[in-house]
Amino acid sequence: MAKKKPKDEKSHSEGPRIANRKAWHNFQILEVLECGLALTGTEVKSLRAGQAQLDEGFARVRNGQLILVGVNIATYPQAGAMMQHEPLRERRLLVHRRQIKQLEMHVKQKGKTIVPLAMYFKGGWAKCEVGLAIGKKFFDKREDLKKKDQQKEMNRAMNKRR
Repeated sequence: MAKKKPKDEKSHSEGPRIANRKAWHNFQILEVLECGLALTGTEVKSLRAGQAQLDEGFARVRNGQLILVGVNIATYPQAGAMMQHEPLRERRLLVHRRQIKQLEMHVKQKGKTIVPLAMYFKGGWAKCEVGLAIGKKFFDKREDLKKKDQQKEMNRAMNKRR
């Protein structure tokens, strides 16, 4: 008899984890929040196939709701023309009201924005990880690259000694 995993240790193995690697390079992420996604049937199928791009996406607060804008979930080829969804439509993020109010207060400050970091399935539900972010300047990006290179060199030197 196989052991069952405890409910709190659910993995992201139910489908692909679509990450926005550019967000970590272009922004300094201050806070990360996991949200639910309100999707149509063909969007879910397409997302399970890993057909989404988060690069140009962002979130905004509108009428007390958190809306995901600019995220491209490709059309599902097996669906008919009548059942197809619009790839770049605005999608609602499912978040508690008080969390939306906190995010809205942060976004009103100059230079802060909400960017999608990842999309995945957890417990059968589509989730989107969003981050409260501040845009990095060019010299900040160069500084981060230098730190990464230095860390790689240190790791190589440590491996040679072993």
